[in-house]
Amino acid sequence: METAQTPLAIVNGKAIYDSDIDEAIAQMGPRGEAYQNAQGRAAILEQLIAQRLFLAEAMRNLYEREPAFKEELQRIKEQLLTQYAISKAVDNITVTDIEARKFYDDNRAQFDAQPVVSASHILVDSEDKAKAILAQLNDGSLAFEDAARLHSSCPSAQQGGALGEFTRGQMVPEFDQAVFSMDVGELRGPVKTQFGYHIIRLDGKKDSAPVSFDQARDQIKAHLLEEKRQQAYQSRVRQLKILFPVERPGQGKPKSPFTLL
Repeated sequence: METAQTPLAIVNGKAIYDSDIDEAIAQMGPRGEAYQNAQGRAAILEQLIAQRLFLAEAMRNLYEREPAFKEELQRIKEQLLTQYAISKAVDNITVTDIEARKFYDDNRAQFDAQPVVSASHILVDSEDKAKAILAQLNDGSLAFEDAARLHSSCPSAQQGGALGEFTRGQMVPEFDQAVFSMDVGELRGPVKTQFGYHIIRLDGKKDSAPVSFDQARDQIKAHLLEEKRQQAYQSRVRQLKILFPVERPGQGKPKSPFTLL
Protein backbone atom coordinates (compact mmCIF):
# COMPACT_ATOMS: atom_id res chain seq x y z
CA MET A 1 0.00 0.00 0.00
CA GLU A 2 1.36 3.37 -1.03
CA THR A 3 1.78 6.09 1.55
CA ALA A 4 2.58 9.79 1.21
CA GLN A 5 6.24 8.83 1.72
CA THR A 6 6.32 6.24 -1.06
CA PRO A 7 7.47 7.74 -4.37
CA LEU A 8 5.12 7.27 -7.29
CA ALA A 9 7.96 8.03 -9.69
CA ILE A 10 11.57 9.12 -9.55
CA VAL A 11 12.77 11.36 -12.37
CA ASN A 12 16.49 12.04 -12.61
CA GLY A 13 16.86 11.29 -8.91
CA LYS A 14 13.93 13.48 -7.78
CA ALA A 15 10.86 11.77 -6.32
CA ILE A 16 7.21 12.54 -7.03
CA TYR A 17 4.75 11.76 -4.21
CA ASP A 18 0.99 11.61 -3.75
CA SER A 19 1.28 14.97 -2.01
CA ASP A 20 2.66 16.49 -5.24
CA ILE A 21 -0.46 15.34 -7.08
CA ASP A 22 -2.66 16.75 -4.29
CA GLU A 23 -0.89 20.10 -4.60
CA ALA A 24 -1.26 20.16 -8.39
CA ILE A 25 -4.98 19.41 -8.12
CA ALA A 26 -5.45 22.07 -5.43
CA GLN A 27 -3.82 24.68 -7.66
CA MET A 28 -6.43 23.93 -10.34
CA GLY A 29 -9.24 25.19 -8.12
CA PRO A 30 -12.76 23.88 -8.87
CA ARG A 31 -11.51 22.23 -12.06
CA GLY A 32 -9.38 19.94 -9.94
CA GLU A 33 -12.42 18.01 -8.71
CA ALA A 34 -12.57 16.26 -12.09
CA TYR A 35 -9.13 14.75 -11.40
CA GLN A 36 -9.94 13.30 -7.99
CA ASN A 37 -10.12 9.76 -9.29
CA ALA A 38 -7.63 7.09 -10.31
CA GLN A 39 -7.63 8.06 -13.99
CA GLY A 40 -7.33 11.76 -13.27
CA ARG A 41 -4.53 11.34 -10.74
CA ALA A 42 -2.67 9.13 -13.21
CA ALA A 43 -2.95 11.89 -15.82
CA ILE A 44 -1.60 14.47 -13.34
CA LEU A 45 1.29 12.13 -12.51
CA GLU A 46 2.21 11.93 -16.19
CA GLN A 47 2.17 15.73 -16.40
CA LEU A 48 4.46 16.00 -13.37
CA ILE A 49 6.83 13.44 -14.87
CA ALA A 50 6.93 15.42 -18.12
CA GLN A 51 7.63 18.63 -16.20
CA ARG A 52 10.51 16.99 -14.30
CA LEU A 53 11.93 15.70 -17.59
CA PHE A 54 11.91 19.18 -19.10
CA LEU A 55 13.47 20.57 -15.93
CA ALA A 56 16.24 17.97 -16.17
CA GLU A 57 16.86 18.94 -19.78
CA ALA A 58 16.96 22.64 -18.86
CA MET A 59 19.45 22.01 -16.07
CA ARG A 60 21.69 19.86 -18.28
CA ASN A 61 21.70 22.43 -21.08
CA LEU A 62 22.26 25.37 -18.67
CA TYR A 63 19.23 27.25 -20.01
CA GLU A 64 19.26 29.44 -16.91
CA ARG A 65 22.43 31.12 -18.22
CA GLU A 66 20.79 32.23 -21.47
CA PRO A 67 20.00 35.98 -21.72
CA ALA A 68 16.39 35.31 -22.75
CA PHE A 69 15.81 33.21 -19.63
CA LYS A 70 17.42 35.82 -17.40
CA GLU A 71 15.14 38.50 -18.87
CA GLU A 72 12.06 36.34 -18.30
CA LEU A 73 13.19 35.55 -14.75
CA GLN A 74 13.66 39.25 -14.03
CA ARG A 75 10.22 40.05 -15.43
CA ILE A 76 8.58 37.38 -13.27
CA LYS A 77 10.55 38.55 -10.23
CA GLU A 78 9.35 42.13 -10.74
CA GLN A 79 5.75 40.96 -11.10
CA LEU A 80 5.96 38.95 -7.89
CA LEU A 81 7.58 41.83 -6.03
CA THR A 82 4.89 44.21 -7.28
CA GLN A 83 2.09 41.92 -6.12
CA TYR A 84 3.85 41.38 -2.80
CA ALA A 85 4.21 45.13 -2.25
CA ILE A 86 0.52 45.65 -3.08
CA SER A 87 -0.48 42.91 -0.63
CA LYS A 88 1.66 44.55 2.06
CA ALA A 89 -0.27 47.78 1.49
CA VAL A 90 -3.77 46.28 1.70
CA ASP A 91 -3.72 42.89 3.43
CA ASN A 92 -3.75 44.25 6.98
CA ILE A 93 -7.03 46.10 6.40
CA THR A 94 -10.08 44.77 8.24
CA VAL A 95 -13.76 45.61 8.60
CA THR A 96 -15.40 45.42 12.02
CA ASP A 97 -18.96 44.39 12.82
CA ILE A 98 -19.52 47.96 14.01
CA GLU A 99 -18.61 49.32 10.56
CA ALA A 100 -20.80 46.73 8.87
CA ARG A 101 -23.73 47.57 11.15
CA LYS A 102 -23.37 51.29 10.41
CA PHE A 103 -23.48 50.58 6.67
CA TYR A 104 -26.58 48.44 7.19
CA ASP A 105 -28.33 51.16 9.20
CA ASP A 106 -27.31 53.92 6.76
CA ASN A 107 -28.58 51.92 3.78
CA ARG A 108 -31.68 50.25 5.15
CA ALA A 109 -33.60 50.77 1.92
CA GLN A 110 -31.32 48.23 0.24
CA PHE A 111 -32.25 45.58 2.81
CA ASP A 112 -35.96 46.27 3.32
CA ALA A 113 -38.59 44.17 1.56
CA GLN A 114 -38.35 44.66 -2.20
CA PRO A 115 -40.97 43.94 -4.84
CA VAL A 116 -40.30 40.78 -6.82
CA VAL A 117 -42.00 40.22 -10.14
CA SER A 118 -42.22 37.36 -12.57
CA ALA A 119 -42.74 38.25 -16.20
CA SER A 120 -42.66 36.88 -19.72
CA HIS A 121 -41.75 38.71 -22.90
CA ILE A 122 -41.49 38.46 -26.66
CA LEU A 123 -38.50 40.19 -28.24
CA VAL A 124 -38.53 41.19 -31.92
CA ASP A 125 -36.45 43.50 -34.09
CA SER A 126 -39.10 45.97 -35.30
CA GLU A 127 -41.92 48.00 -33.82
CA ASP A 128 -44.33 47.00 -36.59
CA LYS A 129 -43.72 43.31 -35.95
CA ALA A 130 -44.29 43.83 -32.23
CA LYS A 131 -47.57 45.68 -32.87
CA ALA A 132 -48.79 42.94 -35.20
CA ILE A 133 -48.06 40.23 -32.62
CA LEU A 134 -49.65 42.29 -29.85
CA ALA A 135 -52.84 42.63 -31.91
CA GLN A 136 -53.04 38.83 -32.26
CA LEU A 137 -52.51 38.42 -28.52
CA ASN A 138 -55.24 40.93 -27.71
CA ASP A 139 -57.82 39.36 -30.02
CA GLY A 140 -57.04 35.89 -28.75
CA SER A 141 -55.96 34.44 -32.08
CA LEU A 142 -52.49 33.60 -30.70
CA ALA A 143 -51.43 32.42 -27.25
CA PHE A 144 -48.56 34.30 -25.62
CA GLU A 145 -46.39 31.20 -25.16
CA ASP A 146 -46.91 30.17 -28.79
CA ALA A 147 -46.08 33.68 -30.00
CA ALA A 148 -42.86 33.67 -27.95
CA ARG A 149 -41.75 30.33 -29.39
CA LEU A 150 -42.58 31.44 -32.93
CA HIS A 151 -41.27 34.99 -32.95
CA SER A 152 -39.07 35.88 -29.97
CA SER A 153 -35.31 36.18 -30.52
CA CYS A 154 -34.60 35.84 -26.78
CA PRO A 155 -33.40 32.47 -25.45
CA SER A 156 -36.43 32.58 -23.14
CA ALA A 157 -38.54 31.74 -26.21
CA GLN A 158 -37.94 28.06 -25.43
CA GLN A 159 -39.80 28.61 -22.13
CA GLY A 160 -42.67 30.48 -23.75
CA GLY A 161 -40.98 33.80 -23.00
CA ALA A 162 -40.82 33.23 -19.23
CA LEU A 163 -38.05 35.23 -17.51
CA GLY A 164 -38.67 33.95 -13.99
CA GLU A 165 -38.50 36.18 -10.91
CA PHE A 166 -36.39 39.33 -10.61
CA THR A 167 -36.17 42.55 -8.62
CA ARG A 168 -35.65 46.18 -9.59
CA GLY A 169 -32.41 46.94 -11.36
CA GLN A 170 -31.83 43.51 -12.84
CA MET A 171 -33.26 44.44 -16.23
CA VAL A 172 -32.42 47.35 -18.54
CA PRO A 173 -34.06 50.61 -17.37
CA GLU A 174 -36.83 50.79 -20.00
CA PHE A 175 -37.91 47.21 -19.34
CA ASP A 176 -37.58 47.70 -15.59
CA GLN A 177 -39.73 50.84 -15.59
CA ALA A 178 -42.45 49.19 -17.62
CA VAL A 179 -42.74 45.91 -15.78
CA PHE A 180 -42.80 47.41 -12.27
CA SER A 181 -45.65 49.73 -13.23
CA MET A 182 -47.84 46.93 -14.60
CA ASP A 183 -50.70 44.96 -13.03
CA VAL A 184 -50.61 41.17 -12.89
CA GLY A 185 -51.91 39.73 -16.16
CA GLU A 186 -51.40 42.98 -18.07
CA LEU A 187 -49.84 43.03 -21.53
CA ARG A 188 -47.73 46.00 -22.58
CA GLY A 189 -45.79 46.87 -25.69
CA PRO A 190 -43.96 47.61 -27.75
CA VAL A 191 -41.35 48.61 -25.16
CA LYS A 192 -38.11 49.65 -26.88
CA THR A 193 -34.73 48.81 -25.35
CA GLN A 194 -31.21 48.41 -26.70
CA PHE A 195 -32.10 44.82 -27.56
CA GLY A 196 -35.18 45.54 -29.68
CA TYR A 197 -38.93 45.73 -29.10
CA HIS A 198 -40.57 43.84 -26.25
CA ILE A 199 -44.11 42.70 -25.58
CA ILE A 200 -44.30 42.15 -21.82
CA ARG A 201 -46.74 40.18 -19.72
CA LEU A 202 -46.63 40.52 -15.95
CA ASP A 203 -47.18 37.06 -14.48
CA GLY A 204 -46.86 37.79 -10.78
CA LYS A 205 -45.82 40.30 -8.13
CA LYS A 206 -44.91 39.95 -4.46
CA ASP A 207 -42.71 41.45 -1.78
CA SER A 208 -39.51 39.69 -0.81
CA ALA A 209 -38.65 39.25 2.86
CA PRO A 210 -36.44 41.95 4.37
CA VAL A 211 -32.79 41.01 4.83
CA SER A 212 -31.62 41.05 8.45
CA PHE A 213 -28.22 42.33 9.49
CA ASP A 214 -27.09 38.81 10.39
CA GLN A 215 -28.01 37.64 6.88
CA ALA A 216 -26.26 40.58 5.22
CA ARG A 217 -23.20 40.86 7.50
CA ASP A 218 -20.74 38.81 5.43
CA GLN A 219 -21.75 40.44 2.15
CA ILE A 220 -21.51 43.93 3.67
CA LYS A 221 -18.10 43.22 5.18
CA ALA A 222 -16.80 41.88 1.85
CA HIS A 223 -18.08 45.02 0.10
CA LEU A 224 -16.56 47.37 2.67
CA LEU A 225 -13.28 45.44 2.69
CA GLU A 226 -12.91 45.80 -1.07
CA GLU A 227 -13.79 49.49 -0.81
CA LYS A 228 -11.23 50.10 1.95
CA ARG A 229 -8.56 48.18 0.06
CA GLN A 230 -9.14 50.27 -3.04
CA GLN A 231 -8.84 53.44 -0.96
CA ALA A 232 -5.64 52.18 0.67
CA TYR A 233 -4.23 51.23 -2.71
CA GLN A 234 -4.94 54.67 -4.20
CA SER A 235 -3.58 56.39 -1.09
CA ARG A 236 -0.36 54.39 -1.29
CA VAL A 237 0.01 55.20 -5.00
CA ARG A 238 -0.24 58.92 -4.19
CA GLN A 239 2.42 58.55 -1.48
CA LEU A 240 4.74 56.63 -3.80
CA LYS A 241 4.43 59.32 -6.47
CA ILE A 242 5.96 61.70 -3.94
CA LEU A 243 8.76 59.29 -3.09
CA PHE A 244 9.65 58.25 -6.62
CA PRO A 245 9.72 60.34 -9.84
CA VAL A 246 7.04 59.68 -12.45
CA GLU A 247 7.81 61.21 -15.82
CA ARG A 248 5.46 61.42 -18.79
CA PRO A 249 7.53 62.12 -21.92
CA GLY A 250 5.87 64.59 -24.25
CA GLN A 251 3.74 66.16 -21.51
CA GLY A 252 6.35 68.51 -20.14
CA LYS A 253 8.26 68.37 -16.91
CA PRO A 254 6.10 67.10 -14.03
CA LYS A 255 5.36 69.55 -11.25
CA SER A 256 6.45 68.89 -7.72
CA PRO A 257 3.56 67.50 -5.67
CA PHE A 258 4.12 70.45 -3.34
CA THR A 259 3.64 73.03 -6.10
CA LEU A 260 0.32 74.82 -5.77
CA LEU A 261 0.33 76.62 -9.14
